[in-house]
Amino acid sequence: MREVYLDYSATTPVKEDVFKEMVPFFCERYGNASSLYTPGLDAKRAIDNAREQLAALINANPQEVFFTGCGSESDNWVLLQVADALKDKGNHIITTATEHHAILHTCEYLEKHGFEVTYLGVDEQGRLNPEDFEKAITEKTILASIMMVNNEIGTVHPIKELAAIAKNRGVLFHTDAVQALGNVPIDVKDMNVDFLSMSAHKIYGPKGVGALYIRKGVRIPNLLHGGAQEMGKRAGTENVPGIVGFGKAAELARVNFDQHVKHLTELRDYLAKRITEEIPDVFINGTMEERHPGNLNITFKYIEGESILLKLDMHHICVSTGSACSSKSLKPSHVLAALGVSDELIHGTVRFSIGDFTTREDIDYVMDALKQEVEWLRELSPLGPNKGWN
Repeated sequence: MREVYLDYSATTPVKEDVFKEMVPFFCERYGNASSLYTPGLDAKRAIDNAREQLAALINANPQEVFFTGCGSESDNWVLLQVADALKDKGNHIITTATEHHAILHTCEYLEKHGFEVTYLGVDEQGRLNPEDFEKAITEKTILASIMMVNNEIGTVHPIKELAAIAKNRGVLFHTDAVQALGNVPIDVKDMNVDFLSMSAHKIYGPKGVGALYIRKGVRIPNLLHGGAQEMGKRAGTENVPGIVGFGKAAELARVNFDQHVKHLTELRDYLAKRITEEIPDVFINGTMEERHPGNLNITFKYIEGESILLKLDMHHICVSTGSACSSKSLKPSHVLAALGVSDELIHGTVRFSIGDFTTREDIDYVMDALKQEVEWLRELSPLGPNKGWN
């Protein structure tokens, strides 16, 4: 039976070229990058090369890129350490109600320790109004954290405009770019952000490695203390194979960017067209204009998204009912709730995310299975326009 993976926003497979680049650093080139003899210096050069590759993808200086264990660690580093360092200046942080839980849960932690957090709302398309952001800034605001691309509905926020507002008011600005990296253009110099979080496994690199961009001149305390790794900013022996893989994945993302975006956009739009034209009572969540090129978040009325997910899994098709980090939770999506979607409709939502290995034939196979299963589930459902629910 054919297997189709449409959950690239949750994670991506490691590309063959990335894997090949990593392999020697497990058994052959195994030196500790802190050692001064030849194998250690070899590992150090490999890390520095990866740093340059990642910096080139976001137009940063290599010395502004610091490797971490994951995107969530990068997010925590910024929020926790900036809050602690600037607590005498102010205790107010601004974010959105639709952020990844790595931001939201960290903000909740900070609220328990004396900080005030403003969770900005979004419109029905998931877009943040820059005027609302500016109005939220007070004399006590020390940091704003606004994600670049939403992980559930793919909405792209105007980071350059928001960062400019923050700069004008003397507020540090961080963006979680985990979903954006390799999928939308990123130029940290043009956007003028202070911090930017990234993760390797979203761009066909390995899991367990992330990075944080810290603009030159911006001071931030360490999250981990110990050795002098990562230019003295992040202690702990480096995950050399993972970092090498991240660097290679970043290089491929930069070289293949235009082709990648074109491929994802064409297949996403093809899937959206077929679903909306061939399956009744569905609607797309989020704008289709400023959106992640591979993201399609669809609500199927009268049935549960989890049922669709399980039925599609029987066809060896992988999709998601929300973000991977909250897929085991029975709580309705906080992102869709912020858009004003009712709980009943939220539970009928599925996220399809296209990737480099997706084909048009995959989409056709998915549509055959999807139409069959949606029709079957609706026949069993007690809900519906003719069953007492509209």
